[in-house]
Amino acid sequence: MIQGVGIDAVEVRRIGALRRRRGRAFVDRVFTPGEQTYCLAQRRPDLHLAGRFALKEAAFKVLGLGFGTGLGFVEVEVTRGADGAPGVRLSGAAARRARQLGITRLHASLSHTDGLAVGVVVGERRVARR
Repeated sequence: MIQGVGIDAVEVRRIGALRRRRGRAFVDRVFTPGEQTYCLAQRRPDLHLAGRFALKEAAFKVLGLGFGTGLGFVEVEVTRGADGAPGVRLSGAAARRARQLGITRLHASLSHTDGLAVGVVVGERRVARR
């Protein structure tokens, strides 16, 4: 059963501006080492960072939490499956919140154009059988 759905859109230039203005501090605060390794090795790193940022924000919405509610961006990690499909891995407070909500699985989708990245996350919970 679906517990929640989150969607977020991020302008790629906004992420680029944050990276230029705040530098490494921004990247380290928002992205896990694995996300950084992948994104910063790409031809257009800001495009990939924006996609991950959008998916993180979408996951926060599924969890019913927003930025500034004690949840760190690095507690939501965007992963890549063997087929390249995005996934979401939770840790810390984000994982605890998912357990509180009964969320057992997250589904993620990511899309982008040259200027916009969009992330969608669906939280699924197990339904008790009768």
